[in-house]
Amino acid sequence: MPPDRKLKENAVTDNRKKVVEQIAALINTQRFAVLSTQQNNQPYASLVAFAASADLKHVYFLTPNTTRKYENLTVNPKVAVLVNDSRNQADDIDNAVSVTGTGVAHVVETGDNQAALDGYLERHPHLKAFAAAPTTAFVSITMNRYFMVNRFQDVVALKME
Repeated sequence: MPPDRKLKENAVTDNRKKVVEQIAALINTQRFAVLSTQQNNQPYASLVAFAASADLKHVYFLTPNTTRKYENLTVNPKVAVLVNDSRNQADDIDNAVSVTGTGVAHVVETGDNQAALDGYLERHPHLKAFAAAPTTAFVSITMNRYFMVNRFQDVVALKME
């Protein structure tokens, strides 16, 4: 392999690692996200308490199985999740970071991914009783792509492998 090609590949790998670290830093400091679902060509947004896997390949949340978001994601599992660190201040235009992740949601059957549920409840211990309710669904989103925006318009895309 020519040396210049190897340098380019190393630069891409280093940049990917940096982007993953930046996305993980944001996700690990925020507890809530906006979940976007859709049904009948109508979008719907919901606030959810979330957790992500260490490799960012999965995002998890709980929801009652009687909600619109639950119905929407069972009809159309393609979803988006928005996480940001804005403080509702004017300087957010320059300082806030926002990450949108897109993926496919599915309900985790009881006992199928106890480690993920345990990690979720470690992050949100106040939701243990809610998680145990028979009408509560544990949802996993398999992430396909992330889009990180900072300085209001600088966008970086990260495809999950």
